[in-house]
Amino acid sequence: MGVDMLVRNCSPTLAGLKAGNIFSCAYENETAMRESVRLWNTKLVKKGLRVIPLRWQDGRALIYVYRVSRLDCDLRKEDARCLLRERGYACDSPERCIVQLIQRLRQDEDFPHEIGLFLGYPPEDVKGFIQNEAGGCKLCGYWKVYGDVEAAAELFRQYRTCTEAYKEQLSKGTNIERLVIAG
Repeated sequence: MGVDMLVRNCSPTLAGLKAGNIFSCAYENETAMRESVRLWNTKLVKKGLRVIPLRWQDGRALIYVYRVSRLDCDLRKEDARCLLRERGYACDSPERCIVQLIQRLRQDEDFPHEIGLFLGYPPEDVKGFIQNEAGGCKLCGYWKVYGDVEAAAELFRQYRTCTEAYKEQLSKGTNIERLVIAG
């Protein structure tokens, strides 16, 4: 995974605007994937970020980049905890929730839609997506919105602006350590 892929897929998380991002990345083999993840963690952990593979399948990894403090805050919200408990999660720590998410991704045929909570999506939108089986949303952008359209539209704008700014800075030679906001 190159820096350009990280910036293209994770700028809002790198900037501290959201809890996390996921993306798929091809690797030669699982060993190469694990080494890449290890190298990224050596650069990003000191800034409060973690990189973990959620799933490995057919030469591709589903990579999760998340901001530890932001995820902890998001998963402590009562509506998020309630939704996770309803889906069988033990909500005693974000790390345990991530382990349970990984298990679900690896074992279940269906994609666990509660993953939106791990990406910083509003709980009401995650719940709306699940209840409406992905239909009937009010707005579609980085996620399907069932709640506050104005707040979501503003976040979508911020995420686009952030990603474009980060891509521009990267093209000018700014290194990843300077782009990532500590926190």
